Amino acid sequence: MNKTLHPPVRAEYENRLQPFTAIPVERTLPLHARIWTQDWIRKGVILIALAAIWEIAARLQNNDLLFPTFSATAQALMEGIGSGELIEKTRISLSILLQGYVGGVIFAFLLTALAVSTQLGRDLLDTLTSMFNPLPAIALLPLALLWFGIGSSSLIFVITHSVLWPLSLNTYAGFQGVPETLRMSGRNYGLRGLRYVLQILVPAALPAILSGLKIGWAFAWRTLIAAELVFGASSGKGGLGWYIFQNRNELFTDKVFAGLAMVIMIGLLVENIVFRSLERITIQRWGMQR
Repeated sequence: MNKTLHPPVRAEYENRLQPFTAIPVERTLPLHARIWTQDWIRKGVILIALAAIWEIAARLQNNDLLFPTFSATAQALMEGIGSGELIEKTRISLSILLQGYVGGVIFAFLLTALAVSTQLGRDLLDTLTSMFNPLPAIALLPLALLWFGIGSSSLIFVITHSVLWPLSLNTYAGFQGVPETLRMSGRNYGLRGLRYVLQILVPAALPAILSGLKIGWAFAWRTLIAAELVFGASSGKGGLGWYIFQNRNELFTDKVFAGLAMVIMIGLLVENIVFRSLERITIQRWGMQR
C-alpha cells in the first residue's frame, strides 16, 4: 500500500532580538588582563625570573670568584655608578661607538644607493660584501693599530667595518623587494638617482633597513667590547671593555659581571626606546608592520 509521506509541519514563531544598543559593544577587561597587556610588564616579569634563576644558581654554586650572585653583581653595579667610574667608561665607549656606527651607516647608504643605480654599483656591492662580510671586524684590529695607531681611530675603523656590510646587505635586499608598481610610479614622476632612492626605495624598504640598523648596532657593540679588551690592555685606558678586562685581572668577578650588565642594559634601552620608537612612528604608523 503506497502512502504519500508528508514532512511534519513546524509551527512558525518570531524571535525578537535585543536592540543593538542594549548589548555592550566592548567589555572592560579584568585588572590582571589589562596589566598583562602592557609590554613592559611582560618583559619585566621575564627579567625578574632570569634574575631569580641567576641568584639561585649562584647560591647553589657557592663560589663568588667564579659566579657571583645577582645581588652581589647589583651591588657592584650601584657602587660603580655611584663612584662615577662606570659612567665614565660608558661615556667613552658610547662616544666611540656612535662615531663608528654613523660612519658605517653613511657608507652603507652610499654603497647601496650606487648599487640600485648602476650595474657597476651592483657588481661592486656583491664583490665587496662577499669579500669582507665574512671577515670578523676584530681580525682587522692589528692592522688598524698599525695604520691609525693606538687611539679611538682604530676602534672607529673596526666598528665601521662591522656595521657596513650587514647593513648594506639588508638595505639592498629591502630595495630589491620594492614592488615594481612603486618603481614605475617614481620613474613616471621623473625621479632619478638620489631622489628616486630617498623618495621611493627608502620608505618602501624601511622595515629591512631598520632590521639592518638593529643588526649593525649589535655587531658594533660586540666589536667595541672585544676591541677595547685589546685596546685597553695596550694603552692602559678605555671604556667598558677595559673595565671588564682590568677587573678580571684583579679577580673582581662581581665587577666583571657589573660591566657586562651595563652593556646589556644599554642594549635593552637602545632596543626598546630608540628602535622601538622609530618603528612606531614609521612602519607601524604606515601599516607596514603589525
